[in-house]
Amino acid sequence: MPFPFFGDDKSKIAQMLATLPQTGRLEWIGLRPARREPLQPVPEATAETDRHLLGDHARVKAGGKRQVTLIQHEHLAAVAGFLGLPEAVEPGRLRRNLVVSGLNLLALKNRHVQLGDEVILEITGECHPCSRMEEELGPGGYNAMRGHGGLTARIVQGGALRVGDVVRVLEKEPQ
Repeated sequence: MPFPFFGDDKSKIAQMLATLPQTGRLEWIGLRPARREPLQPVPEATAETDRHLLGDHARVKAGGKRQVTLIQHEHLAAVAGFLGLPEAVEPGRLRRNLVVSGLNLLALKNRHVQLGDEVILEITGECHPCSRMEEELGPGGYNAMRGHGGLTARIVQGGALRVGDVVRVLEKEPQ
């Protein structure tokens, strides 16, 4: 009898990859008022369909794959641990717009998620760290962020986002 995840039974892996019944929570929202300025935490923001978060300096062209960035809340402590810091890294230091807890963000790649009642994001790819992490976190910051940089997304449907919003995976692509 073959191991259940190899050989004739590849559909089980596809089924497991597709199974995400958990919901997450939007823990933090950050906007950059200008280039190279620190992110400002806000309790709510407006996502503009196929553009960006209003109030964020980034002006993204329609169809762009990096209209908003997300990072896993649980990774804030991991990055701090790699740097020998006593507590989790402050989200704004990592230059991502949204911090989500309770869902493995990497499992959301190429899927659609809904935040709150209105906003739908298409998760487009990984958000790899840049050299700014050395500036922000000190020596080793870039390597501490490797594998923990989060994801990029396109705003499929805009609307209001609020800290505390439920984040859930959509089973089908929105119409």
